[in-house]
Amino acid sequence: MKTTRSSGGLFRERPYYEQSEIEKICTDELRAIGLLPQKPEPVRIDYFIEKKFGIVPGYEDLPDGVLGYSRFGEKGLEAVIVARSLDEQPTLASERVLRTTLAHEVGHALLQGHLFALGKKPANLFEDGIDEPKILCRKSGYDGKWWEFQANRAIGSLLLPQSLVEDAITELLTKTGTFGMKTLESDQRAAAIAVLASTFNVNPAAAQTRIGILYPLATGGQLTL
Repeated sequence: MKTTRSSGGLFRERPYYEQSEIEKICTDELRAIGLLPQKPEPVRIDYFIEKKFGIVPGYEDLPDGVLGYSRFGEKGLEAVIVARSLDEQPTLASERVLRTTLAHEVGHALLQGHLFALGKKPANLFEDGIDEPKILCRKSGYDGKWWEFQANRAIGSLLLPQSLVEDAITELLTKTGTFGMKTLESDQRAAAIAVLASTFNVNPAAAQTRIGILYPLATGGQLTL
């Protein structure tokens, strides 16, 4: 991890992670507490929160447009709260949004929780107008804030671990070049997204984003980090 100058907020510097660092952090954390699956299957992100942070996610009635939030203190993550509506709606779509929201909040904790060890309340950095250190997760998704970009990248690394993604779609991959690099051709991407969504119990948008990161079309569909 590197740090770069921050143009706003209470912190003069902000953490910067390469994608490979995010992958390693998330995989190592899952493995450390025995929650990295041995084969392609859904990651128990709710159990991860309980075992890693000693926190049981809570459910509250939240304002429209807010899916959940993380609350931090000097020792890091103190609470993860999710919109009650996600837990009460018995649909596969809601379950998948719930899982994505939990992973998003975990991303904040793993990648940014150390910022709160300074003993300050960075309300202005994370959410204007609040009087305690919360990071809100909104339906609108990434809006240009660096901490949201990092947490969104962690979603895929947590819910769709890189090695398991390759195992899940191995029949759709093509070996190319002298070294047999595995690529995902354009005409196989829709099928790969469907497989990942079903196998890892994530919404298609999360699966599509993950495919775009691991097999970017700009480099010929090659797995890169």
